[in-house]
Amino acid sequence: MNAFIVRPFGEKNGVNFDEVQAKLILPALNKAGINGCTTGVILEAGNIRQDMFQLLLTSDLVIADISIHNANVFYELGIRHALRAKKTLLIRCRKDEVPFDLKTDRYLAYDNGNLGKDVDLLSESIKATMRSNQPDSPVFMMLPKLVSQNPEDFLAIPADFSKEVYVAKKTKDQGKLALLATEAAFFSWELPALRIIADIQFRSKLYEDARQTWEIIRKRKANDIEANERLATIYHRLAEKETKNNPEIAEQLYALSDEAIDYLFKEFSTLDKNKRAEVFALKARNEKAKWIAQWIDSDSEFKASKALRPQALHDAYKNYSLGFQEDLNHYYSGVNALAMLKLIISLADSEPEMWEAKYGDEAKSTLLTYKKEFNDLAMVVDWAVNSEKKALERNNQSDPWVNMTIADLALLTSDNPQRVAHLYYTAIESGSGLNFDAAMRQLHLYKELQIMTDNVTAALNEFRDILVSENVETNKKAIVFSGHMIDKEGRKEPRFPKEREGAVREKIKNSVKEILGNETPKDFIGIAGGACGGDILFHEVCKELGIKTGLYLALPKEKFIGESVRFAGNSWVDRFYAIHDDANTLVQLLSNDMDLPIWLQGKKDYTFWERNNLWILNSALSYGGRNLTFLVLWNGKEGDNPGGTKHMIEEADKRGAKSIVISP
Repeated sequence: MNAFIVRPFGEKNGVNFDEVQAKLILPALNKAGINGCTTGVILEAGNIRQDMFQLLLTSDLVIADISIHNANVFYELGIRHALRAKKTLLIRCRKDEVPFDLKTDRYLAYDNGNLGKDVDLLSESIKATMRSNQPDSPVFMMLPKLVSQNPEDFLAIPADFSKEVYVAKKTKDQGKLALLATEAAFFSWELPALRIIADIQFRSKLYEDARQTWEIIRKRKANDIEANERLATIYHRLAEKETKNNPEIAEQLYALSDEAIDYLFKEFSTLDKNKRAEVFALKARNEKAKWIAQWIDSDSEFKASKALRPQALHDAYKNYSLGFQEDLNHYYSGVNALAMLKLIISLADSEPEMWEAKYGDEAKSTLLTYKKEFNDLAMVVDWAVNSEKKALERNNQSDPWVNMTIADLALLTSDNPQRVAHLYYTAIESGSGLNFDAAMRQLHLYKELQIMTDNVTAALNEFRDILVSENVETNKKAIVFSGHMIDKEGRKEPRFPKEREGAVREKIKNSVKEILGNETPKDFIGIAGGACGGDILFHEVCKELGIKTGLYLALPKEKFIGESVRFAGNSWVDRFYAIHDDANTLVQLLSNDMDLPIWLQGKKDYTFWERNNLWILNSALSYGGRNLTFLVLWNGKEGDNPGGTKHMIEEADKRGAKSIVISP
C-alpha cells in the first residue's frame, strides 16, 4: 500500500516539515506497513501537477499536515477530498488556527518539540484510518449521492510487465505468475496488475495461487465485489479437494466461501441483476456440496434414502431458483434449479417411506407441488436458453456453454437417450479444448443415485475421452533446494571445497530420504537451480530416488553454464546437460539476460539473483505451503553477493516453509 504526504517543504513558522516527515510520518507509515512519498520525489519527472493529481487520486492513503496556512497543502487536500471519499488523515501541531472549513474535521495533534514521541500514536491512527470504511471527506459527507472515483481506472500497467504476464501464462509458469504478483506490490498500479494475474490463475485452476492473489486484493479493498465473488468459488473448489481426506479442513474452507458470499449479500442492493443471480447460485452450490458430503460415502443400498433426508438438498434448489428469478437470462441457475428438483422428485419416488417420514400428511401434496414446479420451470429454462441460442445464431455465433445447457435440459426432460447423447456430442464438439468438469460431476452424481440411468449412461459415453482435470499444484509435495556452489580454485575462505562433494551428496541423499519417509517418490517434485555443487547434486539424488525434478534456470542454458557451472570443469557441464536433457526434468526459464526489466528497475536494492530466488521459492510454494519442505546447503554465513543462500533462507522463513539446513 502507498501513502502520499501533503505538507509544506523546509522550515516555516518555526516548524521543520522535512524533519516532521523524517522523524514522525515515515516511521509511523513504516510501522503500519505502508510506503510513503511526497511531490518531492517527482520534481524531476516531467509535469509535477499531473503526477501530483494522479497520486492524490490513486494513493491508498493521504496524510495532510495542516499545521500552518499553506496554500499548496489546502489546494491538494481539497483535490483529494473531491476525488476520494475515504482514507485521508489530517495531522497538525498547534501553530496557526485551523481554517473554518476544517474545524469540524478530526485530526491528530503532534508535539513539534518531540516528534518521536508521537510515532506510535500516528501509526495507530494510520491503521485505524485504513481499517475504516466510513467517509472522511467533507465533500462526500455533505453530498451523499456523489460517486467516488475508482483509482484503478487511472493506473496504467507498464507494457513490459503485461508482456511478462502473457509469457508466463503461455508457458504455464505458475511460479513466475506468483513472482509477478509479489513484485507488483512495489508499485502504485498493484491492484489492476494483481487482478490480471489472479484472473489467469483462477481460469488456469491454480486455485491456491489464485486464493493468495485475490486475498491480497481483498486486503487492499475489503469491499471489493470481484474479489469476494472469486474467493467464494476458490474456497469452494479447495474444499471439494479436501472433503474426502481432510473433512475438518474442508469445513473451514466452505465457511470461508460462505463468508465471501455473505459479504456479497450485504452489497446485494448495489449489484446488477446478473450479479444478484450469481450470488444466489454461489450460495446454492455450497449447499449442494454440503448435501453431497452427507451421503456420498454411504453404502450403495442406503445412498438414496440418506440423500433424501438433508435440508441442504432443498436449500440448494431454493437458492438456484431464487437466482433464476433474479435474472431469467442466468440460465445456469435455472438448469441447476431444475436438476435439484429432478433429484428431489426422483429420490421421493424411489424412497416413498422416507419421503412420508419427512413430510407426514403433506407428503403427497408436497411432491405434486414439486412436480408442477418442475414442469413450469422446464418450460421457462427452455425458453431462456433457446432464446440465447437464437440470438447468437442471428450473429453467426455459438456458445459451447449454451449448447451444454441445452444438453443438460434434454437429459432432465427427455425420454430419448440417443437425442441426449447427440446434444452432449454437439456441446463437447463446439467447446473443443474446454473442460466440462461441472457437467461430468453432475452426471456422475446422477449415476451414484441411479437416477435417469439410460440418459446418464448415454451422456457419459460422450465424455469417455475427457478426463476430469486436476490441479497440478495439489498433486505433488515439493522439496525446494538451495545451496552453495563448489568453491572456485583459490577461494580464500573455503565454503564448499570440492573434496567434500561425496560427503555432501550423502548428506543431501539422507535428508531427502528423511523427507520422503514412507511416502511414494512419485508424489514429490524436487525444485532447484542448476549450479555446480549443491543444485546438481540435489537433482542427481532426486533422480536416483525416483523423484521428478524441476530445473529452474535464471538464464538460458548457455549463459547459465558460463555464469554458474563451467568454472568447476567440464565434468560439471556434462552433469548439467544430463539433468537438463532428461525427459523427466521440467525446465523453466526466468530471463534472457541479467538486467531487471525496466518496470522493475525502480525498486531499490533489488537484484536479479534475489529475483531468481523469489521465483524458485514462489514456484515451490505454488504446490501449497503445507506441501513444501525447504532443503538448504549453507555454511551459516553471509553470501558473497546479494541473492545468495542466506537471502533464500530469509524469504523461506517469512513464508513459513519447513526448513532443513545441511552444513557443507
